[in-house]
Amino acid sequence: MIVLVLTACPEGLRGHLTRWLIEVSAGVYVGRASTRVRDELWDRTVEFVANGRALMIHSAPTEQGFAVRSHGHHWEPVDIDGITLMLRPHDGSAADDRGRGWSAAAQRRRRRSRR
Repeated sequence: MIVLVLTACPEGLRGHLTRWLIEVSAGVYVGRASTRVRDELWDRTVEFVANGRALMIHSAPTEQGFAVRSHGHHWEPVDIDGITLMLRPHDGSAADDRGRGWSAAAQRRRRRSRR
């Protein structure tokens, strides 16, 4: 199973992908293909995506049962002890003294607990 999500990509790429996958929503493609076809689709997507973004989730023999590929996204897949997590970039706007980012709700809770 393959899920491919495109953002701000050329129409030609979208048309090419519909040869192999079904477009279930704008920029969201789903289908089944062999490993060779899947890898070729990803290579073609990365080649023609231009300034857009692409994210592919596909079946894989992992603990989670899938793997993630990304191109042009700020969030990057990282493997932590065999589990794929998405690493979000830290903008530094809500960092405590240890350099970790906290949500606004967590910051309010932390301020209340310090009183």
